[in-house]
Amino acid sequence: MSTKRNKDPLSFFLFLIVHAAMIFTMAALLFVICYILVKGVPNLTPSLFAAKYTSENVSLMPALANTIFMTLLSLLFAVSVGVGAAVYLVEYAQRGNKLVRLVGMTAETLSGIPSIVYGLFGALFFVKYLGLGLSLLSGALTLSVMILPLIMRTTEEALRTVPDSYREGSFGLGAGKLRTVFRIVLPSAVPGILSGVILGIGRIVGESAALIFTAGTVAETATSIFDSARTLSVHMYAISGEGLYIDQTYATAVVLLIVVIVINAISGCIAKRLEKR
Repeated sequence: MSTKRNKDPLSFFLFLIVHAAMIFTMAALLFVICYILVKGVPNLTPSLFAAKYTSENVSLMPALANTIFMTLLSLLFAVSVGVGAAVYLVEYAQRGNKLVRLVGMTAETLSGIPSIVYGLFGALFFVKYLGLGLSLLSGALTLSVMILPLIMRTTEEALRTVPDSYREGSFGLGAGKLRTVFRIVLPSAVPGILSGVILGIGRIVGESAALIFTAGTVAETATSIFDSARTLSVHMYAISGEGLYIDQTYATAVVLLIVVIVINAISGCIAKRLEKR
């Protein structure tokens, strides 16, 4: 292969371009991670992990707990609706009909809308019109709408990768359509579905603009889904805007980075175990 690249200058040039892009991407990622660690790790103090937030300790623990609650609540809505919609589009709807094309176009449009627009929609519809107020529920519903296209499209692609022979074998053994979908098709597509869930979690954890308008910025641990609360990303935005807690902002960024890495690692391990079964 090396001799062919040497004989073809265009192929060798494209080879260099691709590898340069890969190196640049890895270097940018490592630079961001190292910069956050260098600036944030020295500022990780025990006071940041106090159970209650005050203006003296600037604790991130309430925001961390709220982030976990927000993620679980958002996934509860988005995964159930997104997986259900994908199952209908792949297994029940006729391929190529107008409804499938319309849903696909709608999902593509929704995925390209800026998060601030979702925040304004959530503030007008969930907070004001439905009367949910600034709460975890309003924020979770807004984030569910935001990541719904991502969950639906990745689930749709995962279902399409399941061989038709699986379905035919199940039908041949006398299983019905619904049983085949839930006992054969969905378990085979779980690794692909989890990849969409991981991407959705990353967007939930890192979102701030939409949550400011829907969940609020109260620096306390929520005890109910109707309580106003801030997540880690909103916490970072709030304390950095004050200009007095820049060091604590970097420390919070380190914790947020660790949370994302841990979630991705756990999800990846689950996906690998499911693939082996």
